[in-house]
Amino acid sequence: MSLTLDTAPLPTRLGLYKGLLRTARPKQWTKNVLVLAAPVAGARIFEAAVLGRTALVFVLFCCAASGIYLLNDAMDADADRAHPTKRFRPVASGIVPVPVAYGVGLSLSLLSVVGSLLLLNVQTALILAVYAVVQILYCVRLKHVAVLDIAVVASGFLMRGLAGGTATEVAPSQWFLVTVGFGSLFVVGAKRASELAKLGDDAKHTRKLLSEYSESYLRFVWQGAAALMMLSYCLWALEPDPSAIGQLRMLSIVPMTLAVLRYALIVDKGEGGAPEDVLLGDRVILVVGCVWAAVYGASVFL
Repeated sequence: MSLTLDTAPLPTRLGLYKGLLRTARPKQWTKNVLVLAAPVAGARIFEAAVLGRTALVFVLFCCAASGIYLLNDAMDADADRAHPTKRFRPVASGIVPVPVAYGVGLSLSLLSVVGSLLLLNVQTALILAVYAVVQILYCVRLKHVAVLDIAVVASGFLMRGLAGGTATEVAPSQWFLVTVGFGSLFVVGAKRASELAKLGDDAKHTRKLLSEYSESYLRFVWQGAAALMMLSYCLWALEPDPSAIGQLRMLSIVPMTLAVLRYALIVDKGEGGAPEDVLLGDRVILVVGCVWAAVYGASVFL
């Protein structure tokens, strides 16, 4: 009897832990590398204190994002059970009980804010708090409101960039903010366009909000955002600077443009629904991205 009581819960407990990890979506943590943008652009990423703060804000943003995923799946548990694929999610399938998902999700969200307040500074804590509140509003209501859903998701990328700057006390330039802002809108608009192209007439059944968009409208969004992102990047890179560093900065426009054009080609085929898969799975983008990183890095650190 005692042996049964001690060993029986283990598989369930192990399944719960695995289910929580799956719901936390560790694959999505790659988005949080945006916290590196400001300290890298400021050429301070290799300072020990800056590197430590950057790593810390990365971890805290992973906690915040995972907390939102848990809360979202808990809120959508009933709807997900009726979905052909989402019904296999840990919360919808019952592997992770809804109250547990709520509890862990709220705990992670609070941990990110309190942790940044105690270990970093008030500004970073405020950004993480705003991120959590906006994302919770998104889960509750805003993801059902056309245009606002795109704006909220894009704002999450921008807040990651801002948090990296406030955490390391490296003030981002106006060009940095404009480029990251429109770059985020480009990625999110492209994601929605690919989802709509893939689902087609089934969009109104699987994701009702997508039925409010048209392919032409979403094309306008991501193409316009891409153009504005490249314009702001070029204006920054072409600022008068006769030095070798200035020449390298101008040269970085070429791989950046090629990467955006390649990404646009993939989106145009309706295959941009998962940005992380596009960025990490397309060899051309990876190669061009490495070339850009080398040229841009040389312009910053040399």
